[in-house]
Amino acid sequence: MRPAAAELVDSREILPGQWLQAYHAPDLAVGSRAGQFVHVRTGDFSGMVLRRPFSLNTVDAATGTVTIHFRVFGRGTEWFTRLRPGDQIDLFGPLGRPFEVDPRSRHLLLVAGGLGIAGVRMLADEAIRAGRQVTLLFGAASAREVYPSTLLPDEVEYVVATDDGSLGHRGFVTALVPDYEAWADQAFACGPAPMLAALARLAAGRRGRLGVAKLGRKRGGGRTDPTGSPAARRKAFLQVSMEQNMGCAVGACLGCVVMTMSGTPQRVCREGPVFAAEEIAWEGGW
Repeated sequence: MRPAAAELVDSREILPGQWLQAYHAPDLAVGSRAGQFVHVRTGDFSGMVLRRPFSLNTVDAATGTVTIHFRVFGRGTEWFTRLRPGDQIDLFGPLGRPFEVDPRSRHLLLVAGGLGIAGVRMLADEAIRAGRQVTLLFGAASAREVYPSTLLPDEVEYVVATDDGSLGHRGFVTALVPDYEAWADQAFACGPAPMLAALARLAAGRRGRLGVAKLGRKRGGGRTDPTGSPAARRKAFLQVSMEQNMGCAVGACLGCVVMTMSGTPQRVCREGPVFAAEEIAWEGGW
């Protein structure tokens, strides 16, 4: 991670109250991975002291361009909408642990709820470049809040669910997952905590629903990877990107802690934001 100066290239409102901004930040663009985020300093006139965390929405290392997608919520994020091309801001990143894709995986299922699309959007680009097939399931309250398909690679299969049925499937996006769980080698999700908890419950029962037998131990099968390690997360069917409020984003303030199944608190900014779904203690009020 490192501080980086970034120059605004483009800024536009893509959905009501939601903005997509592109910044020229070549130092940051190199080495960033899907699932990571940046911590951004607001201007002095905003009156805000703390930085704001934003997922790396897309990264183009060739042009040195990164994008962030955010919803206006309070004075801090409203300040960003006043920026104009050529204005500079201070970014700190890339931060956090990225998504871990098994090299053998050919079919990736992405699930996003609302602004959670920003957490998985970059993974679609990485997967397409690697020759993988991608299906994105997106959930929103209504058609006016659906992420524009024009902002996705043409190769992505895009399936929408809206709570009110105004576009696509009527109901929660989680209801679409069973139709794809046999096709998918791995699944990756970002969105509201109740959505992630529901997806974790589905993932836990997937093996039984698909009738996958547990076979005898293979040579070397007795080895277990440490929980939370990249290797262990790579083996999980579902990985989730957690959305928590952050103060320092470097692990010092402990303001973004989540509880794990082992009873050990984990910092979203350091051990996350990506976790294997089976690591998280979802019954703890999510």
